[in-house]
Amino acid sequence: SGPGDPSHADPAPGPDFVTPVDNLFVRSHMGVPEIDADTWTLTVEGLVERPLRLDLPAVLALPAGHLTAVHECFGSPFRPDVPTRAVTNVEWTGFPLAALLDRAAPLPAARHVVFEGADTGSFHGEDGLSYVKDLPLETAHRAVFLAHGMNGAPLRARHGHPLRAVVPRMFGTNSVKWLTRIVLTDERPEHLFTTTFYTRTPPGEDTPRPVREVDVNSKILSPAPDAELLPGTLTFRGRAWSATEVTRVELSVDGGPWEPATLDALGAEPTWQGFSLRRTLRPGPHTVRSRATDTAGRVQPPPGARNSVHEVSFSCPSHVLRG
Repeated sequence: SGPGDPSHADPAPGPDFVTPVDNLFVRSHMGVPEIDADTWTLTVEGLVERPLRLDLPAVLALPAGHLTAVHECFGSPFRPDVPTRAVTNVEWTGFPLAALLDRAAPLPAARHVVFEGADTGSFHGEDGLSYVKDLPLETAHRAVFLAHGMNGAPLRARHGHPLRAVVPRMFGTNSVKWLTRIVLTDERPEHLFTTTFYTRTPPGEDTPRPVREVDVNSKILSPAPDAELLPGTLTFRGRAWSATEVTRVELSVDGGPWEPATLDALGAEPTWQGFSLRRTLRPGPHTVRSRATDTAGRVQPPPGARNSVHEVSFSCPSHVLRG
């Protein structure tokens, strides 16, 4: 479907379009670091002409903008094929990384940008670790947003205060929290969180790749699992997202054929997209599945994959039949 198709609607964000901060998931491998905002600094160093060191007042003095983006956790690095569907949609406040990279002036040899957080400790038998991720310089310059606020308020400690990276359309593991160093290098860093964990081998390939772009996905939000609902006409609702625009969402009720849902068009920002479908149901147990397709032609796979079709089971007991 496309913008002119009746199954593709203009965005009409509801009150849950942006996820409340209290409902956001929290993930960290080595705990939340204690940071003194008065002494915290961010450095931009490595293969640059003009290394930078900024304190918090200098960061907050930079022209700020907003970015609303879907934010998905990849899941446990020990179980990379297990789906989590831990996903939120957040309005970030901050500025593009490009503003700092342009000031620092990368040298011709620079090929990669390494992000290092203040969270340090031990993980998987290795001591003295910092949380480190990397991206190609071109990608980082184009895509990375440095955030000091979320949903109109300063970042909370558990979400990366005073400054974190946000990489839209990529799994949350790439969005380093508690950012302290940005280092430009000519080679990718060999590190537990860059080349050991958070890699996966695509089907038909032999070489692991870093976990970056999110998969095409959807999640049914209503009805909730195991809900008991009145029989009759009800509306299934949910969210879909991908590394690009989702162009189609289909629902299958009780194992029946796939039916196109009404899908919100993607706006100018990399947010999730709402979908809905009305159906009339008789009393009894029911299931509903959702399946999304994106502009790259990727389709949510059958059960067994980490982004497999989402299924919710619920019931319409006869004793609550409308009179």
